[in-house]
Amino acid sequence: MSAQRVADTLGEKIGQRVGYHVRFDSAAGPDTRLRFITEGLLSRKLHADPELRDVGVVVLDEFHERHLDGDLGLALLRALQRSARPDLKIVVMSATLDAAPVQRYLSEGTDHECPRITSAGRMYPVTTEYLGATSEAELASAVHRAFKQLLDDGLAGDILVFLPGAREIQQAATACAGLAAHARVQIFPLHGELPPDQQDLALRPCPNRKLILSTNVAETSVTIDGVVAVIDGGLVRLPAHDPWTGIATLSVTRISRASATQRAGRAGRTRPGRCLRLYSQADHDRRPEFTPPEVARADLCAALLDLHAFAVTDPASFAWFEAPPAAALHAAEALLHRLGAVDPHGALTPLGRRILRFPVHPRLGRLLVEG
Repeated sequence: MSAQRVADTLGEKIGQRVGYHVRFDSAAGPDTRLRFITEGLLSRKLHADPELRDVGVVVLDEFHERHLDGDLGLALLRALQRSARPDLKIVVMSATLDAAPVQRYLSEGTDHECPRITSAGRMYPVTTEYLGATSEAELASAVHRAFKQLLDDGLAGDILVFLPGAREIQQAATACAGLAAHARVQIFPLHGELPPDQQDLALRPCPNRKLILSTNVAETSVTIDGVVAVIDGGLVRLPAHDPWTGIATLSVTRISRASATQRAGRAGRTRPGRCLRLYSQADHDRRPEFTPPEVARADLCAALLDLHAFAVTDPASFAWFEAPPAAALHAAEALLHRLGAVDPHGALTPLGRRILRFPVHPRLGRLLVEG
C-alpha cells in the first residue's frame, strides 16, 4: 500500500521508480530506485549481498514497533556501516519513538552525533471517548454499539475500526451488516491475508460511506482519506513464544498507550475527528507506554541462526541495539547446537546453511532438511 501511494504521487505505475518486495510477491524493474520491503526480507537481502552494493540508503520505518527483525536489521546495518560500507546511510523513522536511544546507538564509535530531525506535522483535534470494559468475546457486539452511536450522532464520513485479526473482523462485519445496509454504509475488511486488490478497496474513494474493519496494518500505514472516526478495540495480535511447542505463536494482548495514540490520530488526518475506545480510561492509563520489544519476549533461535550466518560466533557480545535477556540467548544457542546448525566453536555448519534457506523456525527447517 505504501509503495502504491508513492507511485501514485509520482504519477507512475508501480514497478517503475517505486517498487516493492514481500515474501511471495514483488514488483520492481531496472528503473526502480525506491523499494519497499519487509523487515524479514532485509536479512535475506543481506545474506544474498552482505555489502548491499546496490543500496545507498536504508530507511527503517515505524521502528517503534520494535520487531525482532527490525532490531536485528538495524544492528547488522550498523555493523556493515562500521566495516565495509561507511558510505551507507541509515535512517530510522517513527511517529511515536523515543528517538534518544537510537540517536546514541548510531552515534557510538563516531566523532559526531547522529543528526536527529523532528517534524511536528499537522493534526486536527480528535475527541476521545471511553465506552467501558469489553471482553474479547464481546468485541463484535461492542463494535456494533459504537457504530450505531456514531450513526445516531449524525457522523458524516468514514469509520475505521481496529481489531486483532481476520476472525474478529469477520465477526464484526457480520454483527454490523444489517445496520450498515440500512444506513447505506459499505463494509470493507483490511488485513494482511487479503490479496492486494481487495486491500486497495478499503483505500479507494467510494460513493457510500465506509466502515473499514482493520488490523493494526492501518495503524501506521498510509492515510485513508475520508476517515473521521476511529473505533479502537484496544487489542492486537503479537508474536509470542510457546514454551510447550518451542514455536512462535500469535497471542491477543492489549495495545500500549503509544499505539492507542497512533490509532486515534488516524481520525484527525484531514479534519477534526472522534475516537471511541472500547475500554475504560483507567484501563488505558494502566497500560505500558510502549509495546515491549520482541527482543525481550520472543524466541531468538532464528535471529541467532542469522547472526551465525554473518560469522558472529558469540551473539552475547554482538552490538545489539538492545541486548536480549541472557537466559533467552542461552536457550536459543543451545537449541541451535542440538539441531546441528552450529558447531561447538559458534560457526554455522553445512546443515545450518541448509536450514537457513527456509523462511521458517529452525526447528521446522531441520525437519524439512531431514525430510
